[in-house]
Amino acid sequence: MDKKSSLNPMLIIGTLFFIFGFVTWLNGSLIPFLKVICTLSDFEALFVTFAFYIAYTVMALPMAYLLDKTGYKNGMSLGLVMMSVGSLLFIPAALSAEFILFLLALFTLGSGLTLLQTASNPYIVLIGPIKSAAMRISIMGLINKSAGVLAPIIFTVLVLSGFGSIENLSTLEVDALAHKLILPYSVMAGVLFLLAIFIKYSSLEELQFSQDEYDDSSIFSFPRVVLGAVALFFYVGIEVIAGDTIGLYAQSLGVLNATALTSYTMVFMVISYLVGVFFIPRYLSQEKALIGSALLGMTFLVGIAFSSTTSNTISELLWGWSGTATLPDSVTFVALLGLANALVWPTIWPLALEDMGKHTAKGSALLIMAIAGGALLPLVFGKLAQLSGSMQEAYLYGIVCYGAILFYALKGHKMRTWCNQC
Repeated sequence: MDKKSSLNPMLIIGTLFFIFGFVTWLNGSLIPFLKVICTLSDFEALFVTFAFYIAYTVMALPMAYLLDKTGYKNGMSLGLVMMSVGSLLFIPAALSAEFILFLLALFTLGSGLTLLQTASNPYIVLIGPIKSAAMRISIMGLINKSAGVLAPIIFTVLVLSGFGSIENLSTLEVDALAHKLILPYSVMAGVLFLLAIFIKYSSLEELQFSQDEYDDSSIFSFPRVVLGAVALFFYVGIEVIAGDTIGLYAQSLGVLNATALTSYTMVFMVISYLVGVFFIPRYLSQEKALIGSALLGMTFLVGIAFSSTTSNTISELLWGWSGTATLPDSVTFVALLGLANALVWPTIWPLALEDMGKHTAKGSALLIMAIAGGALLPLVFGKLAQLSGSMQEAYLYGIVCYGAILFYALKGHKMRTWCNQC
């Protein structure tokens, strides 16, 4: 597809990636919010991420089968309809303040996103040359994480306005706070449904695949896809930990407006995506970007674990000019993980899906299933923090995540068979 014909699809898919970001990164604000509304422990509150991200594992293969039947364009539209239904489920959840209903709503949203992402990610990979796919995904990531910056801020303004603090509220105040979710999620449901109609009748072309040499192969016979899914499992886990636990961690240190701090992580992700847009592939290969991301992530985890929980020296250096440098150093390092995380997703997808032909949908589904890392690893993080008595110390275990990413960058993506002697 030439540049002229790819402009319109890029704009349409960019709109979808904005939706991904807005819906996904609302979770960082919902966690401390639902902790108060539903009287939860820190560990219980992290089931917000579990319910949302486990949908990717449960629903990915069924959604790949559905894509084979409906096509990529219709699949995107249907995914938006499912997300609209999930948004509407927040209404009875807010009226009853029942945590199980919130989890059901989040699972439904995640299911719709599973279908949407299974279709849209390979679309943006295959819309142009494979070597520049990471650049295109970086543009999508830039849009996605810009929405992630806005979502916590909008949530805080719309839902928490009138509440100086959400701690120590009376029963009536808790009910009033829960009911403030109804309007924004109703509006979101309407927007998602209208967007579904727009995609259905848009000019997006259907992806076409020719016959290939792998026609009879199982998706598990492709090491670069399977190992890519493993790397993405750990990546999504550490990305969600960085974005969705920063509020809880800051709250434990007495930082004000903790529900808005996911935006800080997103700002650093946006900066890193800009690097991807301007430097890949002209100055930086997809492989080297992935190696650098893993090493940078390890460095920032050490910074979290061993920096001060009271001093704000790092935040003074980063944005002291703005007069808002009030974050403790260790919290700032959590936000800085955004720099390390942003380019992992854009680089793994093209490395894993290159020359997959008609297996692209199943390969995409396997990679999407890896988003389960966002469901499971935050719970592991929460349990480690609970057992050690230190959330700051628990972040250090994330080195395992970056280790898996580094292995894929150095070796995993180069493997074409499981047996080197075959």
